[in-house]
Amino acid sequence: MKRRTKIVVLGSALLLTAGAASAATASDAPRERTTASDAPRQREAAALTGTARLYRSAGDDITFSFDAHLAAEDKADPSKAVGTFEFSHYLNGEGARAEVKVDCLLTGGKVAVVSGVVTDSDLPGAKGKRVGVTVHDLGRHDRLGYSWASTGSPVDTKELPKCVSSAPFEKVAKGTGDFTVVPWQPEL
Repeated sequence: MKRRTKIVVLGSALLLTAGAASAATASDAPRERTTASDAPRQREAAALTGTARLYRSAGDDITFSFDAHLAAEDKADPSKAVGTFEFSHYLNGEGARAEVKVDCLLTGGKVAVVSGVVTDSDLPGAKGKRVGVTVHDLGRHDRLGYSWASTGSPVDTKELPKCVSSAPFEKVAKGTGDFTVVPWQPEL
């Protein structure tokens, strides 16, 4: 036999021996009972998570935080999204904050639109209003937009539908963007 053939035959023999040994070891090992928690997790249908501050040259402190999710089994209905998001806007010690219960989440690629109803806020008239936010996940250069961009305040927005917001025109302050968008992949 040529040297090359001997090496191939020897390598094949080693692989067969190793395979047989591991099969014997696996069959000799006690069997573990598997549970539903041991099963591989199914990827969620969509998600938007993370926190960032917006960049404002005047020094405004504007922060958005998201924890919004659409379960795999709800893939066909973005209005079954769950979670919360928060935002605040302060300048010279004055401003407001709001907590929102998510009621819709749509994502496409690295862009997400999330909406919800304000559940708690120190901005008079904001509680009970629906607001929407758009995030573009660009790594360290994330962008953000919000439904009240043209009105100036969430209070001034009338009857906003679910999953509606503006283009992500705001820049995230350097070093603060950590938004993560899990793209929605509906069956079409």
